[in-house]
Amino acid sequence: MKMKTLTFLILSFTSVVLADDFKTVDGKEFKNTTVSRVEPDGIVLATNSGISKVYFTELPKAIQERFHYDAEKATAYSAEQNANLEALRKQQEESRRKLADEKNKYWLGQEPLKNQQDNAKNRQDTVQALQGRYNELQHQEDDLIRRIQEAERLPRYLHGQSGSKHYSYLNPAWQYLPDWQKSLKEVRREKDQVRRQLEDAQRQQK
Repeated sequence: MKMKTLTFLILSFTSVVLADDFKTVDGKEFKNTTVSRVEPDGIVLATNSGISKVYFTELPKAIQERFHYDAEKATAYSAEQNANLEALRKQQEESRRKLADEKNKYWLGQEPLKNQQDNAKNRQDTVQALQGRYNELQHQEDDLIRRIQEAERLPRYLHGQSGSKHYSYLNPAWQYLPDWQKSLKEVRREKDQVRRQLEDAQRQQK
Protein backbone atom coordinates (compact mmCIF):
# COMPACT_ATOMS: atom_id res chain seq x y z
CA MET A 1 0.00 0.00 0.00
CA LYS A 2 2.79 2.36 0.89
CA MET A 3 4.60 1.48 -2.32
CA LYS A 4 1.50 2.23 -4.40
CA THR A 5 1.09 5.59 -2.68
CA LEU A 6 4.76 6.45 -3.25
CA THR A 7 4.47 5.41 -6.90
CA PHE A 8 1.38 7.60 -7.32
CA LEU A 9 3.14 10.61 -5.77
CA ILE A 10 6.16 10.12 -8.03
CA LEU A 11 3.94 9.92 -11.10
CA SER A 12 1.94 12.96 -10.01
CA PHE A 13 5.15 14.94 -9.36
CA THR A 14 6.48 13.92 -12.76
CA SER A 15 3.31 15.05 -14.48
CA VAL A 16 3.53 18.39 -12.76
CA VAL A 17 7.12 19.29 -13.52
CA LEU A 18 7.55 17.91 -17.07
CA ALA A 19 6.91 20.22 -19.99
CA ASP A 20 3.73 19.41 -21.88
CA ASP A 21 1.28 20.79 -24.44
CA PHE A 22 -2.36 21.58 -23.62
CA LYS A 23 -5.27 22.41 -25.84
CA THR A 24 -8.61 23.71 -24.60
CA VAL A 25 -11.96 22.53 -25.94
CA ASP A 26 -12.29 25.76 -27.95
CA GLY A 27 -8.92 25.21 -29.67
CA LYS A 28 -6.60 27.46 -27.65
CA GLU A 29 -3.16 25.88 -27.35
CA PHE A 30 -0.44 26.12 -24.71
CA LYS A 31 2.85 24.81 -26.08
CA ASN A 32 5.81 23.57 -24.04
CA THR A 33 4.23 24.47 -20.71
CA THR A 34 4.90 23.35 -17.20
CA VAL A 35 2.11 22.73 -14.73
CA SER A 36 3.27 24.78 -11.79
CA ARG A 37 0.23 24.17 -9.65
CA VAL A 38 -2.90 22.01 -9.67
CA GLU A 39 -5.99 23.47 -8.03
CA PRO A 40 -9.39 21.84 -7.61
CA ASP A 41 -10.92 23.94 -10.40
CA GLY A 42 -7.98 24.14 -12.83
CA ILE A 43 -4.27 24.03 -13.52
CA VAL A 44 -1.75 26.87 -13.45
CA LEU A 45 0.56 26.73 -16.46
CA ALA A 46 3.99 28.34 -16.69
CA THR A 47 5.11 29.32 -20.18
CA ASN A 48 7.82 31.50 -21.64
CA SER A 49 5.29 34.30 -21.91
CA GLY A 50 4.11 34.07 -18.31
CA ILE A 51 1.67 32.32 -15.99
CA SER A 52 -1.84 31.29 -17.04
CA LYS A 53 -4.61 29.46 -15.26
CA VAL A 54 -6.78 27.15 -17.30
CA TYR A 55 -9.99 25.89 -15.73
CA PHE A 56 -10.88 22.21 -16.02
CA THR A 57 -14.18 23.14 -17.62
CA GLU A 58 -12.11 24.50 -20.54
CA LEU A 59 -10.10 21.29 -20.93
CA PRO A 60 -10.97 17.94 -22.51
CA LYS A 61 -12.25 15.15 -20.34
CA ALA A 62 -9.01 13.19 -20.67
CA ILE A 63 -7.05 16.00 -19.05
CA GLN A 64 -9.72 16.39 -16.39
CA GLU A 65 -9.33 12.74 -15.51
CA ARG A 66 -5.54 12.99 -15.62
CA PHE A 67 -5.61 15.60 -12.87
CA HIS A 68 -8.51 13.94 -10.97
CA TYR A 69 -11.02 16.73 -11.61
CA ASP A 70 -13.99 16.64 -9.22
CA ALA A 71 -16.80 19.03 -10.21
CA GLU A 72 -18.17 19.29 -6.67
CA LYS A 73 -14.79 20.01 -5.15
CA ALA A 74 -14.09 22.53 -7.93
CA THR A 75 -17.37 24.33 -7.26
CA ALA A 76 -16.69 24.44 -3.52
CA TYR A 77 -13.13 25.66 -4.14
CA SER A 78 -14.31 28.37 -6.55
CA ALA A 79 -16.92 29.50 -4.06
CA GLU A 80 -14.29 29.65 -1.33
CA GLN A 81 -11.90 31.61 -3.57
CA ASN A 82 -14.65 34.04 -4.54
CA ALA A 83 -15.55 34.50 -0.88
CA ASN A 84 -11.90 35.14 -0.04
CA LEU A 85 -11.62 37.67 -2.87
CA GLU A 86 -14.80 39.39 -1.74
CA ALA A 87 -13.53 39.53 1.83
CA LEU A 88 -10.23 40.97 0.59
CA ARG A 89 -12.07 43.54 -1.53
CA LYS A 90 -14.16 44.63 1.46
CA GLN A 91 -11.05 44.77 3.64
CA GLN A 92 -9.33 46.99 1.06
CA GLU A 93 -12.40 49.24 0.82
CA GLU A 94 -12.51 49.51 4.60
CA SER A 95 -8.81 50.38 4.67
CA ARG A 96 -9.33 53.06 2.02
CA ARG A 97 -12.33 54.42 3.91
CA LYS A 98 -10.38 54.58 7.17
CA LEU A 99 -7.50 56.29 5.40
CA ALA A 100 -9.91 58.82 3.89
CA ASP A 101 -11.46 59.41 7.32
CA GLU A 102 -8.03 59.96 8.84
CA LYS A 103 -7.18 62.45 6.11
CA ASN A 104 -10.47 64.26 6.67
CA LYS A 105 -9.84 64.36 10.42
CA TYR A 106 -6.37 65.72 9.78
CA TRP A 107 -7.59 68.51 7.51
CA LEU A 108 -10.48 69.29 9.81
CA GLY A 109 -7.96 69.55 12.61
CA GLN A 110 -5.89 71.89 10.47
CA GLU A 111 -8.90 74.08 9.63
CA PRO A 112 -9.09 75.87 13.01
CA LEU A 113 -5.35 76.52 12.83
CA LYS A 114 -5.73 77.88 9.30
CA ASN A 115 -8.64 80.04 10.44
CA GLN A 116 -6.53 81.33 13.31
CA GLN A 117 -3.70 82.13 10.95
CA ASP A 118 -6.06 83.84 8.51
CA ASN A 119 -7.68 85.80 11.31
CA ALA A 120 -4.30 86.85 12.66
CA LYS A 121 -3.21 88.01 9.21
CA ASN A 122 -6.49 89.88 8.72
CA ARG A 123 -6.04 91.61 12.07
CA GLN A 124 -2.47 92.52 11.17
CA ASP A 125 -3.59 93.89 7.79
CA THR A 126 -6.33 95.89 9.53
CA VAL A 127 -3.87 97.37 12.01
CA GLN A 128 -1.47 98.32 9.22
CA ALA A 129 -4.26 99.92 7.16
CA LEU A 130 -5.57 101.89 10.15
CA GLN A 131 -2.05 102.96 11.11
CA GLY A 132 -1.44 104.16 7.57
CA ARG A 133 -4.69 106.14 7.51
CA TYR A 134 -3.95 107.64 10.93
CA ASN A 135 -0.52 108.78 9.76
CA GLU A 136 -2.05 110.30 6.65
CA LEU A 137 -4.63 112.20 8.69
CA GLN A 138 -1.91 113.39 11.06
CA HIS A 139 0.01 114.77 8.10
CA GLN A 140 -3.11 116.55 6.82
CA GLU A 141 -3.77 118.01 10.27
CA ASP A 142 -0.21 119.33 10.57
CA ASP A 143 -0.39 120.89 7.11
CA LEU A 144 -3.72 122.61 7.82
CA ILE A 145 -2.49 123.95 11.17
CA ARG A 146 0.60 125.33 9.46
CA ARG A 147 -1.46 127.08 6.80
CA ILE A 148 -3.89 128.52 9.33
CA GLN A 149 -1.12 129.81 11.59
CA GLU A 150 0.75 131.38 8.67
CA ALA A 151 -2.42 133.09 7.48
CA GLU A 152 -3.30 134.35 10.94
CA ARG A 153 0.14 135.94 11.31
CA LEU A 154 -0.58 138.05 8.25
CA PRO A 155 -2.69 141.24 8.52
CA ARG A 156 -6.36 140.58 8.01
CA TYR A 157 -6.73 143.51 5.66
CA LEU A 158 -4.33 145.01 3.19
CA HIS A 159 -4.38 148.75 2.45
CA GLY A 160 -3.61 150.62 -0.72
CA GLN A 161 -3.87 154.04 -2.30
CA SER A 162 -4.85 155.04 -5.79
CA GLY A 163 -4.13 158.71 -6.27
CA SER A 164 -5.78 160.54 -3.42
CA LYS A 165 -8.13 157.61 -2.68
CA HIS A 166 -7.28 155.13 0.06
CA TYR A 167 -8.78 151.67 0.11
CA SER A 168 -8.46 148.37 2.01
CA TYR A 169 -9.27 144.79 1.10
CA LEU A 170 -9.28 141.38 2.76
CA ASN A 171 -5.95 139.62 2.63
CA PRO A 172 -6.34 136.72 0.12
CA ALA A 173 -4.68 134.38 2.61
CA TRP A 174 -7.56 134.99 5.01
CA GLN A 175 -10.13 134.07 2.41
CA TYR A 176 -9.17 130.41 2.76
CA LEU A 177 -9.21 130.33 6.56
CA PRO A 178 -12.88 129.23 6.94
CA ASP A 179 -12.35 126.31 4.55
CA TRP A 180 -9.08 125.30 6.19
CA GLN A 181 -10.63 125.46 9.66
CA LYS A 182 -13.60 123.37 8.52
CA SER A 183 -11.26 120.81 6.94
CA LEU A 184 -9.20 120.74 10.15
CA LYS A 185 -12.29 119.85 12.21
CA GLU A 186 -13.24 117.06 9.80
CA VAL A 187 -9.69 115.68 9.76
CA ARG A 188 -9.51 115.71 13.56
CA ARG A 189 -12.89 113.98 13.84
CA GLU A 190 -11.91 111.24 11.43
CA LYS A 191 -8.48 110.91 13.07
CA ASP A 192 -10.14 110.37 16.44
CA GLN A 193 -12.37 107.63 14.97
CA VAL A 194 -9.41 105.93 13.32
CA ARG A 195 -7.42 106.14 16.56
CA ARG A 196 -10.18 104.30 18.48
CA GLN A 197 -10.46 101.67 15.74
CA LEU A 198 -6.70 101.23 15.75
CA GLU A 199 -6.61 100.76 19.52
CA ASP A 200 -9.38 98.12 19.30
CA ALA A 201 -7.55 96.27 16.50
CA GLN A 202 -4.29 96.32 18.45
CA ARG A 203 -6.02 94.86 21.52
CA GLN A 204 -7.44 92.03 19.39
CA GLN A 205 -3.94 91.21 18.19
CA LYS A 206 -2.77 90.44 21.71
